[in-house]
Amino acid sequence: MSHADTLGQTLALPCGTTLKNRFAKSAMSEALGTIDNHVTPALERLYGRWAQGGTGLLITGNIMIDRNHTGEPRNVVLEDERDMALLKRWADAGKSQGNDIWVQLNHPGKQIPRMLASGDTLAPSAVPFGKELKSAFKTPRALTEDEIFDIIRRFATSSALAKKAGFTGVQIHGAHGYLVSQFLSGHHNRRTDKWGGSLENRMRFPLEIYRAIRAAVGPDYPVSIKLNSADFQRGGFTEEESMTVAETLANEGLDLLEISGGNYENPAMAGARGVRESTVKREAYFLDYAQAIRQRVSTPLMVTGGFRSAQAMAHAVESGATDLVGIARPLAVEPDLANRILAGQEGVISRVTPRKTGIKMIDEMAMMEVSWFSRQLHRMGKGQDPKPDESVLLSLFKVVTEMGIGSFKTRRLRANS
Repeated sequence: MSHADTLGQTLALPCGTTLKNRFAKSAMSEALGTIDNHVTPALERLYGRWAQGGTGLLITGNIMIDRNHTGEPRNVVLEDERDMALLKRWADAGKSQGNDIWVQLNHPGKQIPRMLASGDTLAPSAVPFGKELKSAFKTPRALTEDEIFDIIRRFATSSALAKKAGFTGVQIHGAHGYLVSQFLSGHHNRRTDKWGGSLENRMRFPLEIYRAIRAAVGPDYPVSIKLNSADFQRGGFTEEESMTVAETLANEGLDLLEISGGNYENPAMAGARGVRESTVKREAYFLDYAQAIRQRVSTPLMVTGGFRSAQAMAHAVESGATDLVGIARPLAVEPDLANRILAGQEGVISRVTPRKTGIKMIDEMAMMEVSWFSRQLHRMGKGQDPKPDESVLLSLFKVVTEMGIGSFKTRRLRANS
């Protein structure tokens, strides 16, 4: 079987939905909402471009469930029907070629930069960030139980709204150190009530979110979770714990498990940091975990991070380690990547390479490379093509400027609301 034949296969999910191929766009933070967190036509254009490019499953970037708690400037918030017309156009664009488009739902917990936090940040426990990030983030306040139940309700409400708008599924963001991930981590969650302590208690939060969403959308609507294989932090979420959580959700009827890892303090998801050298060489960062969890669950799996060639993508599917190939940054510069591979064009995705300026101090900034890829999403949101040779310094300057202005205005709007 050729690489194209392998990756062009459909995939049936437990709920009855069938995905058109094995390519999935993993969530990236587009930052294409308004400064006060509403939907814009740029999202319709961007996802229409990806739909035309052939990727079978498109998962949106962080959509927040609470307007008072957003993780990045210009996140979209979905908590009521005020943007329903634009949401429907966004969903229609994303499924225009028989694709599926799922909303990734998130609450950032304490991962709200200080410049965006207009009030308390919330977390399972009042555990601050480590010294490297402490100045950038507030020490959070521990959630009350009533607040926990309110957040669970918000996930369900946002899911029902996503379904009404025409999105074809939802994903719970349970990775990368956001609130669900914080509850799962013994480092961040030091509660002594039924929401903390044992793993059974720590995983109660995502389990109740899943159950509330399922009740809101019904049995035939895809519900997924993005879960850390581990957070690579002492006293934190371990691989064995992750597998137990995955098994528990699988037994509840989960439709897809996307595997990632790390958090802001240990960002394995941003590159190869914290990942075995042998794994980096074979491209996909979390395949070892996927192969282990495959022995314990039958739920379809999606591995995201590191894929850079059609050969590696097809091998991962053929080996049974994953069912879907999760792709993010390559689609920022090659929006038609799926169509290209399905047409038999082999080889390495050469344009997805580390972006460097040659200035050490700048090249070591985590935001520098992210900014470059963000700029490509913004270009497509304007109806333009990606620009693989765009200056890294120019991209960084434009993104920082936009974020600074947006953050200031957002704080002012919140203060006046």
